[in-house]
Amino acid sequence: MTSERNPTRRLLADGRQIFYFDDSGRFRAHTARDTRELPALDHSSRMRFDVLTGEWITMASHRMTRTHLPSAADCPLCPVNETRTPTEIPESNYDVAVFENRFPSFASVPEEAAHGPGDRPAVGHCEVMCFSSDHTASVAELPLERMRTIVSAWISRTEELSADPDVEQVFCFENRGEEIGVTLTHPHGQIYAYPYVTPRTRSMLTQAGKHFERTGRSLLADVLAFERKDETRLIYDGDHWSAYVPTAARWPIEIHLAPHRDIPDLPSLNDEEREELAVVYQELLRRIDRFYPGVDRVPYIAAWHQAPVRIDRALGRLHLQLFSILRAPGKLKYLAGSESAMGAWVNDTLPEAVAARLRELK
Repeated sequence: MTSERNPTRRLLADGRQIFYFDDSGRFRAHTARDTRELPALDHSSRMRFDVLTGEWITMASHRMTRTHLPSAADCPLCPVNETRTPTEIPESNYDVAVFENRFPSFASVPEEAAHGPGDRPAVGHCEVMCFSSDHTASVAELPLERMRTIVSAWISRTEELSADPDVEQVFCFENRGEEIGVTLTHPHGQIYAYPYVTPRTRSMLTQAGKHFERTGRSLLADVLAFERKDETRLIYDGDHWSAYVPTAARWPIEIHLAPHRDIPDLPSLNDEEREELAVVYQELLRRIDRFYPGVDRVPYIAAWHQAPVRIDRALGRLHLQLFSILRAPGKLKYLAGSESAMGAWVNDTLPEAVAARLRELK
């Protein structure tokens, strides 16, 4: 697998950047211009500090006007053709395209005066990553070469966004399914570059720090070693990656995929790890889609946990959290009183039973 694939960079009509990643062996010039007349960008998001929890909350009211479940004919992520209104992607065809979100929660803007110690501009980046020009495609069923391109795009964008001095953490993810809250059904993911370390990551770093003080070892590495040896919740054990259902899974279906080496982020993967990742990633998505008889496309979130850009990188360890809120056909796992108000999770499924089902689907 090629370790470096440089994208073609272009600008959209309002000055936002778009990056085209071509499948290996294919080159497209990507010379189409964005001919739209677009309004000025709204980068008015702010962050306010919640003194009760120690967390930053982003206020992005301009996102209320973003596109919501358009028809296939009006999809802003499809390529342009003779009958389609110009979209966010000017080309008539593409493999993988990444562009700056028109309705970002975080954006690269000049610093403003804060309104107070707990109020400041939401500086950062939000990008949209389109996995295919085919509106009906599913990542699980894309050609393997396309999955390799997706992995390369994750790596390339993580590297560039991590170089921004305002960025503390880069998060690559995919939401699939209206049940998740998806507002565009075209196959796509997103990349957030946060100006702070997220609450989930801070919690994991705290636990990892305590474990290291006690043992001198990596917590996530020890968890992976335990799951590979125990095998009860193990669903994939390859040359460079293993996947398992976590012992304390929160979601009806939840899988963690981790590399065998201690590495902090996606750019740290070597060629062999990238190649196996392209294969196993799609395999896990296919197993989730077959989990419930009669359900063709299970809603899911695929979330890459990477070490922070600057702090505690030695405590962070790359892994994928892949999960679904579907607890049975037609029934969703809602975050009601206990989870939403108290952060006290109750799972309706048993991790060992979920793992056994996922192993059946090999």
